[in-house]
Amino acid sequence: MSRTAVYNTTVSWKGEHWGHIVMGNGPEMDFSAPPDAEGHPGVFTPEDAFVAAANTCIMMMFIWATERFKLNLLSYECRVEGTKLIELDRTEIFTHLRFWPEIRISAGEEAPEVVMARTERALKAARKYSLVANSVKSEVIIEPRIEIVP
Repeated sequence: MSRTAVYNTTVSWKGEHWGHIVMGNGPEMDFSAPPDAEGHPGVFTPEDAFVAAANTCIMMMFIWATERFKLNLLSYECRVEGTKLIELDRTEIFTHLRFWPEIRISAGEEAPEVVMARTERALKAARKYSLVANSVKSEVIIEPRIEIVP
């Protein structure tokens, strides 16, 4: 049987190109449009939130997958770049999100090639089960660098 979960945020306008967001889970912060859209530099933007949502969701699903596949995760760091297309009429869309995860896994007593194969399966599972990645129209590209260490 299916079930639902509901998440919420509340935003308020603070004047000019400033807003404030309160997330249902507690955190809150000011935000603006990015400088290329008449916003302010050095502050959280909706574009940052979009890219961050995909990056954090893939990471959390990868952690889940490493536990499921019994991998000894040593480190995970991922840079994501979202490419935004700005049309002549000023409509915008993210055309793709490109992920560069750097993953270190301990092989322990197992053969490194066996651990590498499981790690690659775990990364595919993370992509498959990522709520955010599955909810966006943008192409999601993952180009990992995986290091298996003894």
